Parts: sequence; C-alpha cells; structure tokens
Amino acid sequence: MRSRSTVANALSRAPKVGQSGSDRTAGEAGALGRFRSPLYHQIYLIMRQRIADGEFGTSGTVPSEQELAEFHGVSRITAKRALDELAKDGLVVRERGRGTRLVEGRTGVRISGQGTGAFDPLLAMGGATEVMVKEFGYGPAVQDVADALGIRVGTPVQRAVRVRSVGGDPFSHLTTYVPEEIGRTFDRADLAETPLLSLFERAGIVPADADQTVTATLADMVVAQRLNVDVGAPLLRTRRVVRDRDGRSIELLVALYRSDLYRLSMTLSRGDDPETEWSADAVSGIPAPPVDSWRAVGDGGK
Repeated sequence: MRSRSTVANALSRAPKVGQSGSDRTAGEAGALGRFRSPLYHQIYLIMRQRIADGEFGTSGTVPSEQELAEFHGVSRITAKRALDELAKDGLVVRERGRGTRLVEGRTGVRISGQGTGAFDPLLAMGGATEVMVKEFGYGPAVQDVADALGIRVGTPVQRAVRVRSVGGDPFSHLTTYVPEEIGRTFDRADLAETPLLSLFERAGIVPADADQTVTATLADMVVAQRLNVDVGAPLLRTRRVVRDRDGRSIELLVALYRSDLYRLSMTLSRGDDPETEWSADAVSGIPAPPVDSWRAVGDGGK
C-alpha cells in the first residue's frame, strides 16, 4: 500500500478544479462560462483519468475526501461525491477507517503492441480482445455507404455492430458495412470469434490498403450504454474504407473508441530529401494508454 506522503506528492501534480475569484484570469473566467459540468463530476473525471494513467499505481490508496477538498478548494461533500462516483465505476473501494483504495486489475495498460504495417496491429488487437456482436443483418445501402463501397444506393450490404472489450471493459463500438457477396462468406458466429480482416483472407480476399479519417464525437444513448460511459462522453471516431489488391472497396468501418481506454499511435518518417514533409508509415490503435491529465474549472465549494 502506498504511503500518504506518496499520495500527497502525486496529488501535488494534479490539475485543480476550484480557484478563488481573485486567482482567476479573464481567460479562465471565460472558460467557466463554457464548462458548466458540476464540480464533483469534474473532479471525478480528473481522478478517473489519473487512475487510468497509473499515477497511483495498480493498487494502494488515492487521496482522501479531505485532501481532495483542500487541494481543489471545494467542500468535503463535493469531494465525497466524486469518490463515490469512482466507486460506482468499480475503480476504487471505500472502506471506513482504511480510506479509498484502488481495485487491483482495474487500472493500467490492458494491451500494448506496435506494428510496422497498417493492418498488422489491427489483427493483433482483434486476437487479444473480447468481442460481442450486438447487431448483424443485411439491408439496402444508404448514400454514404454506397459512395464508400462504390456501389449503387439500395444495393444489399451486410451491416454488423460489435463491441470490443479488454479485461471486461468495453472500449470500442464498431459498425461495419460489407458488400453482400463478401458478407455471405461468413456468419454472425464467425464474426464473434475471428477478426473481420482475417475473415476476408479466409475467403481469399486480401486487404491491401485503406483510407482513414479520425475525428471526435460524443456518445449517444445507445453507444453510451454499450461502452459503459455517460451520454455525451467524448469518443474518438475513425472512419475507414478498406480496399483489396484490385482497388475494390471491401469494407466501410465506423469505429467509436473510449477516450480513456484507447489511443491512436502513429509512426512518422522523413525521406532522404530534407525538403520533403513528414508522412505516416504506420498507424495502430492501442487500448488503455497513458495520456496527460486534463484541467477542469469551476466555482470552489459548490
């Protein structure tokens, strides 16, 4: 178990929530108007991220109600509610007389790995995680799907929705669209047991390249329930169109990832010509990264 001095040192590096009015700059005052989340929720988000970053280790204690209240300049009731929310998430256990301690096995890096090719890490991730197929069926392609797959609107396509988890924690919500003739080479059970890229190869279809865009979005009610996050939680969104060796589009993927359990890792390289720009050689997704803590602001003690 970690000593209180160790916890205090870790706490000293954390971003603060509460500030007195005299300490706020004009810029911070403007930020207050844009960030109206309750203070307890801001502290909860900061602590959840710091736990995920491994700042308190994988076991031991986290700051007490009093320590959090004094550090963030909020009431003890506000700090208590933030710790209660962490307990509801199963990240900590609160025991009278023993403080608040981490639940071993619920923190830290779940999966690690890098690849030198665009598809290698995707296959590796598929084999190292658990998957649940939420939806599976066939229907007419809408405009966006038809454009991505290079087919006519209304052409039948397979649509599947999967949720991937690591260590029992759901981290990705994957919606795929595949041309019907390819989709008929596997069924729902296959998709639950084997990565889609491997199913393509089993059918004699070799994924060769892909176009991918990365943006941010918010969790709607359905996705929030499936990923075990709040409605409106920030998510990483990737949209990928995969092609075979003949240049035929074989898959449209729309993937949503929890921001606290996933990172996108990119390897950059530069050619021999010093005037050339940097380019991406390899892109891989890895659940459960260490990332910088974010800052939340609000009125102290409320």
